Amino acid sequence: MRFYTERLRPGIWMFVAAFLIVPGTMLVLFPISIPAAVISAIVLYVLVAGTLLYSSPTVSVVDKTFTAGRAQISVDQIGEIEAFSGEEATAERGPRSDARSYLMIRGWVDPILKITITDPNDPTPYWLVSTRRPHELADAIRTAQGASTTPSA
Repeated sequence: MRFYTERLRPGIWMFVAAFLIVPGTMLVLFPISIPAAVISAIVLYVLVAGTLLYSSPTVSVVDKTFTAGRAQISVDQIGEIEAFSGEEATAERGPRSDARSYLMIRGWVDPILKITITDPNDPTPYWLVSTRRPHELADAIRTAQGASTTPSA
C-alpha cells in the first residue's frame, strides 16, 4: 500500500540559474563558429536541465518501508519524527547536526523532517530528509507504522 510519494524536483530558479550556461557557452564559441555556439549552448542547457530533473530524489512510504533517495528503512525502526522549517531547519542541517546522521537534503527545499532511528544495531541516530510537505510525510510514516502492527487476515 502506498501511503506517500514526493519527487524533490528543483524549483524554477534552478533552471533559470542553469540558463547562465547559454551565454557562457556562446561567449566561448562565438569566435570559432556562431552556429556551433548556438547549438552547443542549447544542447548543454537541455543536458543540465535534464540532469536536474532526472537526478531528483524521491521520498516515499510504501507498505512498511520508508525510502529517502537511495536509502530505505522499515517503518518499525523509526521512532520520534520532528518537522522543521526556516531557521530551525537551517540549524538542524548545520550546527545541531550529528556527523553520523543520514542526510537526504536538497538546497531548494526548505522544510526537513528529522526521523529518529530506533534500531540499536544502526549507528545512524537519525535521518534528515527534505520534503515540501513535512506534516503529510510524518502522518504517512505514522499511518504505515500503525498498519504494520495490525495483523493481516
